[in-house]
Amino acid sequence: QVDLAESGGGSVQSGGSLTLSCSVSLTTLYSFRSYTLGWFRQAPGKEREAVAGIDDFDSTTYLDSVKGRFTISRDNDKKTLYLQMTILKPEDAGMYICAARRFNVDRPGLLQGSTYQYWGHGTQVTVST
Repeated sequence: QVDLAESGGGSVQSGGSLTLSCSVSLTTLYSFRSYTLGWFRQAPGKEREAVAGIDDFDSTTYLDSVKGRFTISRDNDKKTLYLQMTILKPEDAGMYICAARRFNVDRPGLLQGSTYQYWGHGTQVTVST
């Protein structure tokens, strides 16, 4: 069993910053270190999109529109995933959801949402002009 709980969302003005956290609880034989983790977001009326991913070697991938502004990181001792968001824009608003997937020998892309098995409930981010 893998449970994910996001926190840190809120309302900020355009140009502001937020840091999201995702606490992961595991009741499996597999270590937190072995999981690939990702952040996804969904705005009202839009499809879910992948924002950033980090694998078991700490390699990262980002959605083009957030490169240079967002940073994904993980603390394996605390079993926590982070997303530092800076220079926020109104188009960054949405429900931010963290996700996890077990090790996959095929190593699919980090932004492929269909490859993630475990999902949190999300934390809301609002960006005003």
